[in-house]
Order: sequence, then structure tokens, then C-alpha cells
Amino acid sequence: MSGPMELQPGGPQQDTLALRLADDRTLALRLPDHGPDRDAVDRLAAELADRIGPAVHPYEVAALLESEGLTAEVIQERYGHPHLFSLAATLFERVPRTFPEPAKPADPWRPDHVRCALRGALFALPGLAYLLTGRLWQADRHTHVLIVAGLVSWAWGQALGHRAYLRMTTGRREAGRTLLKGAPLGAVVATAAGALVAGPGPAALVAAAQSAYLAAAGVLLVLGRERLLLAALTPLIAGAAVLPWWEPGTALRAGLPLLALLGTVAAAGWALRSTLAAVPVPGGTRPRLLRSLPYGLFGLAAGALVLLEGRQEPYAVIVLTVSMGPAEWLLYRYRGLSVAALRATATPAGFLLRSAGVLALCLFAYLLPLLPAALLTDAEPTPLLLLAATLWTALLLQAFGVAWTPAGVCLAAAGGAAAITLFHLPPGTEVLSLCCGAAALCLAACALRLLGRPAPHA
Repeated sequence: MSGPMELQPGGPQQDTLALRLADDRTLALRLPDHGPDRDAVDRLAAELADRIGPAVHPYEVAALLESEGLTAEVIQERYGHPHLFSLAATLFERVPRTFPEPAKPADPWRPDHVRCALRGALFALPGLAYLLTGRLWQADRHTHVLIVAGLVSWAWGQALGHRAYLRMTTGRREAGRTLLKGAPLGAVVATAAGALVAGPGPAALVAAAQSAYLAAAGVLLVLGRERLLLAALTPLIAGAAVLPWWEPGTALRAGLPLLALLGTVAAAGWALRSTLAAVPVPGGTRPRLLRSLPYGLFGLAAGALVLLEGRQEPYAVIVLTVSMGPAEWLLYRYRGLSVAALRATATPAGFLLRSAGVLALCLFAYLLPLLPAALLTDAEPTPLLLLAATLWTALLLQAFGVAWTPAGVCLAAAGGAAAITLFHLPPGTEVLSLCCGAAALCLAACALRLLGRPAPHA
């Protein structure tokens, strides 16, 4: 009683003796050529084999034939079957069963290749301003001013960016309001920090310009306006491009970076204006400020580690800055590959093994291009690679919402390396490699422990 009904007489339920009406199966005398046309049925089976094979019951074949527009007259005249269900049952028996794999779903973490490459370039392009303006304000004597202001801007920008992304889940207008309040305040705080170190003079003005640019650029990057930021930096790019062949003079050396700064600030204001024009979302709750604190601390620690590397190998910092674009791309690829590994495994141990392989693959793909880049710039590759591994693994944990662990590990590494460097303690110049190596190992172990489970990727 629980099985499906047969589509035509002759099924197993009629194995017992029963009184039946005469039909084509019981007639002794049959008209010639009244049976099914086997050749026509074979041709139809060949045409529809790819769709009949996965069927689990003749009902599905009957529905397929109906969707193909086969009428009762066509079935009787062309194929010699009395009705649709007879032809469906014959096709179901004739075509072997197939079990096709389901289509692979689209990668939900597919990265935007152009956007990631552009962001990597945008992280490094502001350095062209120092090529143009360095001789105007004695950059060699006041580098520490920009370092202090830059560290404050970096830490503030990381925390503000995280808070803006949290508000973005409520609405773009709410994120815009957060950026409108936080970005100018961050620029003021960074400028004040630089001015305290420099005192009045050109260095303080340069620190203020740097702080204003970093605040405005952070707004554009959070809102996804990378191309607008690139357009604003066009005067700076043009001025730096002609330096090997032409001396632009003092006016252009100062004016082109100033024009790029004004363009960036104007672009950020325009982007915020369009964002604030969005419809407000009622009932949105503001996240606690404490949630963004570890991201700011990580920005401070990362900036300190990069500056310690820059003291020994200035060109390595340029390489590392440009690599942030590919690093972001690999964060997306890690998530996509982890989802694929989750679909391909059936046990937690199997997923842990695949997760370790995905982590190793992404780290290798990130670090491999940095090796020839370090050699081309005559930089020592070991500290650069270990620092890059530390930063990428920390960013990976942050991408999954794990914030305090990478912040604490990076702060410990930066504090230890800075203290040993400041007081000239052993092991001297090798301290950055040792601190970053230990931090990278700790962060990799945390990543395997926390991300080697299926739950974070489900």
C-alpha cells in the first residue's frame, strides 16, 4: 500500500490470478505493425538520455515528455504506444540510471581581483609625496614627527574602519555618520601628536597634511571608492613620474601634493554626502566602542613592527605596503577554499587536515613573491617574510572576528622588539626576526585551533 502506483498493467501486483479485460497484451490476433515503433523509441531515448538517466521513477519521465509537448496523438502515431505513461515506462526501463554530481555552487568569497590590486597600489602611492616634498622641510631631521603622527593615524584608522563596517550592517547612512564624526577627530588627534613632537614649523604642517590625507583616504577605502581615491592622487603620480627627467621646482613640489590632498578631502566629502543621503534605518543599535579597541591596538602594533623593519630596510616597507593588496585577495581565497574543503570532507579530523593545507597554501602564495622582491631591493628577506607572515595571519584571524588574540600577540612582539632596539640589548638587529617568528608561530597555531573547525566556515 505504501509503494507508488504502476503506470500501466502488468506490474508485480498482477502476478496472482485475476479476471482481466482483454487488451493488446491478451489478444491472440493482433493487427500488423500495431506494436511500439522500437526505432522511434530508441531515437527518443537517445535524445533524452541525459535527462531520463537521473530519473528515479517513470513519473519523472512522463512529466519530461509532457514538457516536451508530446500529445497523445503523437505518442500513438509516432511511437506506437497507447498513452503517455506507457511510453514513459518504456523509456525509463531502456535508459540506464545515472547519478550525476550536483553542480558546484558559486564561490561566495570570490574576490574582486582589480579592487584588491588597486588597494595595494593605493596603500603605497602616498609615499610619492615624500619624494616631492622631502627637500622642502628637511625630512631627514623630522622623520620621527611623521612616525608618531602616522602611528596614531594608523591605530585610529583601524579602529574607526572596524566600527564603520559594524555600522554598515545597519545601513550605509549609519556608517557614513560614524566616518563623518570619527575621521576628522582622528586627523586632529594625529596632528596634535605630531605637533607635540615637532613643535611649530614646517614639520608640524607636514604631519597635519599626512593626518588629513590618511583620514580622508580611510573614508574612501571603507566606502569602497578606490577609483575615486586614485583619481584624486593623479597630480601626485604625475609629479613623481617626471622627477627622473625634470626638476619641477619648489612651487610644483609643494603644489602637486597639496592639490592631491585637497582632491582626496573633497572626494571623501562627496562620498560621505552621497552616503548620508541614504534612508536611515530605524531601530539600529550602536556597537560598543570596546569592540573596536583591539583593532586599533593591532594597528598600533603593526605600524610599530613595520617602522622597525623600515629602520633597517626602507625599501622592504614599500614591498610590504604594496603586498597588502594581494594579502587581502588571499584572505578571500582562504575563505573560499575553506568552504570548498568543508564540502569535500565528512569528518572533523579530515577538515582539520584540509584546513591546515589551505592555510599553508595561502601563506606560501603570499610569501613567495616577497622573496624575489626583497632580493631585488637588497633587503634581508628573513625579517620581511616573518613580518609579512605575522601580519597576514593576524589579518586572517581578524577577518573571522578574532580580534584580541592577534592584537595581544602583535603588541607583545612590537613591544619586545622596540625595547630591545631602544636599549641596544642582545640579540641586536636579529630581534625583529625572532619576535616576528615567534608571533607568526603563535598566530598560526591559533588559526589552526580556531579555524580548523567547521563551525566558523558554515
